[in-house]
Amino acid sequence: MFEATQGRKILVTQVLGQVFMKRPFDDPFSALDTVLRAHPAGGLVQAAVVDIHAEATSEKMAIGHYCDSRASLVVGTHTHVPTGDAQILPRGTGYLTDAGMCGDYDSIIGMDKAEPMRRFLTGMTRERFTPAEGEATLCGVLVTTNDRTGLATSIEMVRRGGRLAQSPAPKTDAAK
Repeated sequence: MFEATQGRKILVTQVLGQVFMKRPFDDPFSALDTVLRAHPAGGLVQAAVVDIHAEATSEKMAIGHYCDSRASLVVGTHTHVPTGDAQILPRGTGYLTDAGMCGDYDSIIGMDKAEPMRRFLTGMTRERFTPAEGEATLCGVLVTTNDRTGLATSIEMVRRGGRLAQSPAPKTDAAK
């Protein structure tokens, strides 16, 4: 929990999903239940943000519905690609399956393409991944909440800058 502007208290919590992950982690549902009961949105905190770091979109969505009315926002991370499903769930929780990454999208999950591509093609590791160094894109989500209830009043996906933000110029008759 941290204190934001004007004395607002914000809870930020993160859980790890279990589906398709290589190691068994604690049950994210029971872990969230304990934390959200101790820090009710609209009560002890003005906003509660849940990051679900998981592979399966179904597990992320299940966490969203499980937290609906108890968290201001549930946002997924891990897949590095933003999803287009920003919404306010039926009982007031803002939800986005994956915020996407902040980095160079002319890459493989933000890394220079050579080593990941070689691993996919050969199944063998040679070098460590190195970050791609092209123009970065900022991806995320912007949520407005009601301080009294802690629930979302609006949600908007954020995607700014980077190569993907630019569209090619339309061809004119002279350019055809």
